[in-house]
Amino acid sequence: MTFSPVDPPERQSLGTRVYEQIREVIVSLQAEPGSMLYENELAAALRVSRTPIREAIRMLAGEKLIEVLPQRGTRIARISVARVAEARFVREQLEEGAFRQAASLWPLADRSLTEQRLTELLEKQRLAAQAGDMYGFLLADEAFHRQIMAVAGNAMLQEIIDQVRAHINRMRLLSMREFRHMEHVMEEHMGLLEALRRGDEEQTAARLKVHIGKLEEELPELIARYPHFFEEEQER
Repeated sequence: MTFSPVDPPERQSLGTRVYEQIREVIVSLQAEPGSMLYENELAAALRVSRTPIREAIRMLAGEKLIEVLPQRGTRIARISVARVAEARFVREQLEEGAFRQAASLWPLADRSLTEQRLTELLEKQRLAAQAGDMYGFLLADEAFHRQIMAVAGNAMLQEIIDQVRAHINRMRLLSMREFRHMEHVMEEHMGLLEALRRGDEEQTAARLKVHIGKLEEELPELIARYPHFFEEEQER
């Protein structure tokens, strides 16, 4: 695990900035599911007191990304298949609505700046794929989706999707490691952009559903290859 010292807080609280660093280490799989985290070690690595560490731990426990074990410490939560399925459903429903709205609004204004940003993000993905930078690819992927949802203009929707994605993204990184399908993901993004340019709501929604649904097909093989990363109970 790699942490950077946390600079003095500006607009965000120190606890929030510590939370974001630890969260990134968890979501990027720098820290494996099921591994332990210790307050003293985190405080030393981040060069902060234990107070913001505890604040960050409370926030991460609220997201179900870590588990506080009495008298033992803090453990990074294993990946819950049920929780990932729930998060994927929420993401699919909300994001489909946002993408449909973006498609309906697309022809009504000059989108050249948005298209330029999306093209730049596709290039970032291409470079990350070439470098084998899975997490960099994932961040560019997230930014691509966020840029499209910005057209719909619903900030609350984006916040909710960002929250649920944490559970999905650990599995997406595993999937990228195993299946190396980044080029296919970029092709799907280009298809989404083409549908948006045409203002085609139905095609945009259909392409998005296929794009998001791939992970469910890959799940059994990921569990077989990484059983120690997943909760033993796969159903509720």
